[in-house]
Amino acid sequence: MMADSSDQYESVLCVKSEVHVYRIPPRSSNRGYRAADWKLEEPAWSGRMKITAKGKTAFIKLEDRITGELFAQALVDQYPGSVVESVSDSSRYFVIKIEDGNGRHAFIGIGFADRGDSFDFNVALQDHFKWVKQESELARQEAAQVSAPKLDLGFKEGQTIKINIGNMKKKDSGGAAGKSRSMSGSLLPPPPGVKSSALVPPPTAQQTTPTAPPSTGMILDFGDSAPVPAVAPPSQDQWGDFTAAGSGAAQDSRSGWVQF
Repeated sequence: MMADSSDQYESVLCVKSEVHVYRIPPRSSNRGYRAADWKLEEPAWSGRMKITAKGKTAFIKLEDRITGELFAQALVDQYPGSVVESVSDSSRYFVIKIEDGNGRHAFIGIGFADRGDSFDFNVALQDHFKWVKQESELARQEAAQVSAPKLDLGFKEGQTIKINIGNMKKKDSGGAAGKSRSMSGSLLPPPPGVKSSALVPPPTAQQTTPTAPPSTGMILDFGDSAPVPAVAPPSQDQWGDFTAAGSGAAQDSRSGWVQF
């Protein structure tokens, strides 16, 4: 929002060291001004031009280029507008409305020797009033916000709020299941050779293994190992040393005992 005019400062928008002032004839028709109708080779005054701004208003000041004495001044409150008009036959010449501060005004023509200076003059005024338009829009929006009723989102006295979080039960159930799985996985059987009273396997029926009929040969039983084949009866030559024994030994051999 723009401040009061008494608190505003004057800023310089553009300065051109050479500008020419022309006396112009009255406008004869609505087609606009033409620079060709002026006496361009005989300017009425030459000096320096300065464009300043204070608040929304821009000032075109024609000053002496040495002393800085003010020759004429135009107050611009809108551009394009009636205070500054371009001519129909050139981009280097304009018509401005000057005032003396006593209520009197006149229209004079100004021109620039350099086309770039006339371009800067035009852009400086356009940029200023573009800024004025943006500031006016911001001020209008701020005024609308102030006048609009404020939305009260605070809690009234005794008012409560209830929050229902649906995912909490799922998370709890998932955690309990994971905990039960971890507990069940930690119950491992005891190592071999350790008696545990907590885990006792159920008794199983004793399995009986049928006993094979005894063989006439000599069999050595080593538990679950493969059976040893029966030893063939020794031949007469192999037992030659024992055949020479007495009849008592032979008798004893018939009874199944062998004495050594």
